[in-house]
Amino acid sequence: MAIFDLGLDVLRQRTSMKWGRYDPDVLPLWVAEMDVAVSPGVRAAFEHALAVGDLGYPGYDALPRAFVRFAQDSWGLPLDQRRAMPCADVVSGMANLIDHLTPRDAAVVINPPVYPPFRVSGSVNGRRLVEVPMTPAGRLDLPALAEAFAQHKPAAYLLCSPHNPHGTVHTPDELAAVARLAREHRVRVISDEIHAPLVAPGVTFTPYLAIEGTDDAYIVTSASKSFNLAALKAGLLVAGAGAVDEMWALPYEVRAGASHLGLLTQAAALDHDREWLGALVGEVAAHKDLLADLLRHRLGLEYVPSEGTYLAWVDCTPLGLEHPQQHFAQVGRVAFNAGTDYGREHEQWVRINLATSPRIITEAVERMVRSLT
Repeated sequence: MAIFDLGLDVLRQRTSMKWGRYDPDVLPLWVAEMDVAVSPGVRAAFEHALAVGDLGYPGYDALPRAFVRFAQDSWGLPLDQRRAMPCADVVSGMANLIDHLTPRDAAVVINPPVYPPFRVSGSVNGRRLVEVPMTPAGRLDLPALAEAFAQHKPAAYLLCSPHNPHGTVHTPDELAAVARLAREHRVRVISDEIHAPLVAPGVTFTPYLAIEGTDDAYIVTSASKSFNLAALKAGLLVAGAGAVDEMWALPYEVRAGASHLGLLTQAAALDHDREWLGALVGEVAAHKDLLADLLRHRLGLEYVPSEGTYLAWVDCTPLGLEHPQQHFAQVGRVAFNAGTDYGREHEQWVRINLATSPRIITEAVERMVRSLT
């Protein structure tokens, strides 16, 4: 049976943000939750915790140990366990690093269109955001990044890797160029790699800390996105080799935000659900091809499947709508994310969550078509 095989009869019983925000007749393909059943390793770990009453204070070692194994096996990234420290989630992890490691009047660079909480994390306590847009092809604009580093002298750069919403998987050469610029201009790089396991079959993901000269950088990540565990709070800060003592000097509250069940279930996912994850990313790749075909033939829209994430970033300009996301939600009764949430200049774009069944993806496009007639 396919992983993405849950029907609306089951999904509409959910009360999470994705399924609770809109009226019941609206088909939700927006926020990054997956329409999947619980993966086998996670289910076993959760059921065992309930069976033995393992609901106490967090045991902080499980997720760092599992991540060290996963990083070595998946990306060839060798890590000592002390380089990984729990946190509540990626967004709060980034915000804590910005707040504790950069001056209050600092500038922070981001690459719009980008996941909206980057603005929250980057502008914590009044820090100034400097926007360096992605190129039209959805890649890092390295010359523009160099200019921004030189002109604005930022203290930090929030890198989204893979990029959300573009789905771009940055190349080792691109990341090496970022590292060179960061060293030259003394910019601290904080790389959000929550989507790292969600790359297409045959695509190689490169962790930022695998690049030479990243000793003062950080990765912020979590298994929550890849295994649909956002309800069970847990994430990780992963320090460059030269920043380990600095990381462990952060206030205790940073790691205290992680929940015991979050740490346990994410560790179980990374250790025991890798085959499940492999099947999932294969299905996502097929969903991207399906969407590209449907959009081209039913709406005349061009969408090129991305290498990373289970999200699609779609330009609706040819449809001639003033506000595509609003139109599709109100008239078509299908909910996407609005492009303006990611960048002011992207009012014609929508982000579509493809972590659902082919039936639901097909119905979503048909609702788009019917809304235009």
